Amino acid sequence: MKELIEFMAKSIVDNPDDVEVSEEDGGDHLIFHLHVAEADMGRVIGKQGRIANAMRTLLKVAAIRKGARAVLEIG
Repeated sequence: MKELIEFMAKSIVDNPDDVEVSEEDGGDHLIFHLHVAEADMGRVIGKQGRIANAMRTLLKVAAIRKGARAVLEIG
């Protein structure tokens, strides 16, 4: 799932080398933290958060297929 987030983020941003994804165990779910360059933050979030919501939806589907729960935090 970490690779999925990296792939989506690197496809969107202008500085793909600055994309970092870290994983944290939140007990009953996994928490993924996505960090991008400050200039690319708007691209990742999108207008009215549409791109961020789409990324979270895809992550949720991938997690359910593996029998887990996942959350994506951007910032």
